[in-house]
Amino acid sequence: MRKPKHSPGLKLMIMGICLIGIFLFSLLLGRYAVPFADVLRILASVVIPVTKTWSNLAENMVLLVRVPRICTAVLVGASLSVAGASYQCIFSNPMAAPDLLGASTSAGFGAALAILLGCSSFVVTGWAFTASMLCLLLVLFIARLGKGSVTLNLILAGIMISSLFQAGTSYLKLIADPNNTLPEITYWLMGSLSGMTMKELGYVWIPITIGMVPIFMVRWQMNLLTIDDMEARTMGVSTSRIRVLVIICSTLLTAAAVSVSGIIGWVGLVIPHIARRISGNDCRYLIPASALLGGSFLLLVDDLARNLYSTELPLGIITAVIGAPFFIWLMIRERIS
Repeated sequence: MRKPKHSPGLKLMIMGICLIGIFLFSLLLGRYAVPFADVLRILASVVIPVTKTWSNLAENMVLLVRVPRICTAVLVGASLSVAGASYQCIFSNPMAAPDLLGASTSAGFGAALAILLGCSSFVVTGWAFTASMLCLLLVLFIARLGKGSVTLNLILAGIMISSLFQAGTSYLKLIADPNNTLPEITYWLMGSLSGMTMKELGYVWIPITIGMVPIFMVRWQMNLLTIDDMEARTMGVSTSRIRVLVIICSTLLTAAAVSVSGIIGWVGLVIPHIARRISGNDCRYLIPASALLGGSFLLLVDDLARNLYSTELPLGIITAVIGAPFFIWLMIRERIS
């Protein structure tokens, strides 16, 4: 890969500015128009006294409807992208994605089971998150029992457990009420951020922060995962511990993101490749670049989902329509690495 012409720090700054711009632009989009000046005043009124020149409806629309959804889109996009980039680094596999160890499919099973039992949306989110974390524990347990390469065992265990959860979800859809429950399960599995509230946002940022901070702290050590373990130990780095830590944190990010948004594919696979082309292979810059690009990308996708037609489109459909052709173009243009 060619050496970047500009410093990675400058590129990260530009990506951060773009994310802020997309964030403010997204606040203007919706069925109810709110002038940009009013949006800025409403946001400012949260922290400083501002003379009220806007209606209560505009304030509620911005603070209670759009801000929670937009913030969640940024967090989910950043989480999936960082998880995908981390998996690609620690497994040295450009095709690694956040669902490599079955986090998404297990979350889908947990959510489908909760919906089938008639649980509230908050409980559905909790069941999805719990099922995803249980899947991680099961995969780690099976990988430790297997002989040979731990990395290969993790991948194989993830594939097998993911298939089991997928089969379980298919069975739940088979026995679900086709008039009410089945459409709800299907729509959840396709991904959506509709109905997000400040309360749900308050819950989701906690596990995302817990998963994101350690990855950012050890991202410079992740560069050493591609070299021999003995050589890494001479540099004072335990690659096995770093690998386990990153796997746990990446799965936590995926579980938190999927539990609140449903299954959204391609973000964790495509965005890290774009970030790698911009910032290079150095994880010190690749991880934050993936977070910024992932948040911006999913925010734009959510803007399309809620404004393209009169009825909202599932996010998973849009990310697949955008991600799959782009990945094909990336494969044809140059070798993926």
